[in-house]
Amino acid sequence: MTDYPTLAFIGAGNMARAIIGGLLANGYPAEQIWACEPDASRLEDLTALGLKTSTNNNQAVLAADVVILAVKPQIMKAVLEPLTESVQQKQPLIVSVAAGIPAESLERWLGGNVAIVRCMPNTPALVQQGASGLVANNRVTDTQRVQAEQVMTATGIALWVNSEAELDAVTAVSGSGPAYYFLVMEAMIEAGMKLGLSEEVATQLTLQTARGAATMAFDSEHPPAELRRRVTSPNGTTERAINSYENAGLRQVFMDGMQACSDRSVEMATELGKD
Repeated sequence: MTDYPTLAFIGAGNMARAIIGGLLANGYPAEQIWACEPDASRLEDLTALGLKTSTNNNQAVLAADVVILAVKPQIMKAVLEPLTESVQQKQPLIVSVAAGIPAESLERWLGGNVAIVRCMPNTPALVQQGASGLVANNRVTDTQRVQAEQVMTATGIALWVNSEAELDAVTAVSGSGPAYYFLVMEAMIEAGMKLGLSEEVATQLTLQTARGAATMAFDSEHPPAELRRRVTSPNGTTERAINSYENAGLRQVFMDGMQACSDRSVEMATELGKD
């Protein structure tokens, strides 16, 4: 885009900084970005980058076309209610990267009639390799959808879903997904050590293998299932391992875990969205 809407980040923690870093790396003008935190000392490095910073959230909201809510879900209501007048006056697009809080609650806390995009990012956004799911309420315009994409693609890919229920599934797949891969890496390192490798060798082999497999999956025209078949020779070593995993019910283990994750996302919406 050549048109750069003014952005205001309410909260300047890790996720906000990841998005800001991606935006700046992609050429977004620093002077078009506000960052807000109650502790001014935590804003000094962002000020040095050319951002506009403030400890006054209302000041930033009144200057913004897009407001990105990047505070902890547990304090969201307390942060938003003092912004109602400013939001109603300015009518910016609201983009929430907070887990669990429904758009209806955000809109209610902000006085109603607010364009809201909920986003479920994940931690690889910190290294510009994020995967985000987005869902818009019916007040979001086509232009605002583009603006939301512009913000979230700064740290990776951003894909639209059709409902907040689908966002619970996004949470189970990509929002919490990095932890699943870290657990697999952890298990492989431990197994490698039990098989006789040093911790350093087991770790380096595991991490490089994970990187290589992900790169192959991205670059290949074939789906992961076909790639797996191609490296699984009949009656070979890989087949023996795969059969062991399948016989242990690995697919159902993943299904059960991801269902539990999605269920918890639904529960959080009820808990965190209360008046």
